Amino acid sequence: MANENDTGENFFQKIISAIFGSADPEVEKRRLLKAIAKELSHSKYKFYKFPSEEALPPLAKFFHDLYKIIAPAQLMFQSNQNPNTFKFAVIDFMLNEKQKQMVELLTEESILERSKTIPISELKAKINENLASLSNEFDIEKIQKIDRLYSKLMLFSAFCTFDYYFLLKKFDSNLHERDFNYIPRFETIRGEYIADDLKDFVTVAWSMPLSDDWNDMMALLRDLKGVEPVAAAVWAKALTKLRDMQNSQIFEKVIQLITHDPSYAPLFTAKQERVFEPYFEKLKTQADLTLKKVEQEKTNSKAENLLNEIFGTTVVLRLKNYTETANLAFEKKMIQGYKYHQPLNYIKAFLIDYLKKNIREFTDLILVRGKWVTATLSGQMSESYQTLLSISDQITEFDEKLSDEAEQGMKIKNLLIKADRDKEAGRIIRSVLKDTNEKALFLITSGAQNLVIFARTVKSLLEDREKAQPQMLINWKELDRFVDKPIRDTGVEIYKMIHQFIQLIQLYIPKE
Repeated sequence: MANENDTGENFFQKIISAIFGSADPEVEKRRLLKAIAKELSHSKYKFYKFPSEEALPPLAKFFHDLYKIIAPAQLMFQSNQNPNTFKFAVIDFMLNEKQKQMVELLTEESILERSKTIPISELKAKINENLASLSNEFDIEKIQKIDRLYSKLMLFSAFCTFDYYFLLKKFDSNLHERDFNYIPRFETIRGEYIADDLKDFVTVAWSMPLSDDWNDMMALLRDLKGVEPVAAAVWAKALTKLRDMQNSQIFEKVIQLITHDPSYAPLFTAKQERVFEPYFEKLKTQADLTLKKVEQEKTNSKAENLLNEIFGTTVVLRLKNYTETANLAFEKKMIQGYKYHQPLNYIKAFLIDYLKKNIREFTDLILVRGKWVTATLSGQMSESYQTLLSISDQITEFDEKLSDEAEQGMKIKNLLIKADRDKEAGRIIRSVLKDTNEKALFLITSGAQNLVIFARTVKSLLEDREKAQPQMLINWKELDRFVDKPIRDTGVEIYKMIHQFIQLIQLYIPKE
């Protein structure tokens, strides 16, 4: 009786399973796989034999036909792995002649050429005008069109650079890469050998917008190569076939059968990279860097001329520790070092070479032997001169404190050694250097300000000397007897020298 009951139960279970499906996952999976195999057998694509789990030669022929179509494009993409090349190519392809001329005006070559005849301030204004004009040429629609074309090109690149040869060699071991004179002899192989290849192919193939118009991309490829790497008509036929296979899910079914996974579905995310905006930002950055380069070159050229006029050489070294050489150690640690070493060095040199020689002789003559109308008038000249002497001493003291033997110099040196592994040491040294640079800037600006005050006093004295009734000094003629060179000539020379030196310093101190 038990056997009869079991037989009855099995009979009814089969009926229920046939109507409602089985509760056993393995049974249900086999049922689904059989249904998929049946659908595939009725398809016109004879790619896979489910009972024997074999991939068939027609599948290899399909891939070989695709391989022949895309082979020239595959070479093109493989020979250039830099995505920026294609980004620029897409943008250039989308520009009209007017826009190309606008871009040309923003190149380094164009900016450098224009800098020869246009003042830097005017050139900056023109560059900003060029950038604004170019930006106005591109609305959201045009930018999106550029981005879509680049995305399509990159998807096509992934499709072309899929390893067709690696897949096909599994069907014919005698096959040679891109040898289309050879007639392949494709054999039936185990489906499991190509499961991963098929999954990769589906990912790249179905990521492409197969239903889009591809004329723009074909024209772009023709523009890049000078010839069509893929004939537009041939590619159109391939697209039709790919769309049909995508719609009928032929490859998905083959993969489901090979992997015994009826739930398999390809995973891919469509992403569209933004191309134009980074390109435009790069144009702006390059133009800005070129302008800074031009400005720096003009500054260096002007500085060299002034250095030669003032010191007779461009090599002026007076400081020992607050120097460009010392900055090399800071640069290795990516730390900003001595920021104002050039102007501080120059002001120290000027105070040594001129203040304590030419200017001192002139000052001693005017202040000591001159008969001033009031002491107040002489006070300004005396005070500025004495302040400059003090600043010269302060600069020497400032520089000496930064030597390796001095307390502050040793502190900076030790902090610099620890800066890589100790964040606190890095923070402290940056704070110390900030204070050091601020002190240097104070000495520079104080020196420059007092030189200006002194020069103005000299100018006033020279104007006073020419008056019929002098109002500052009353014994100009008497003073002339104490010098070999006319006082006026000496005064003019000092004024001119200070004026040139202030021009030099202004090249380096911050513009407010």
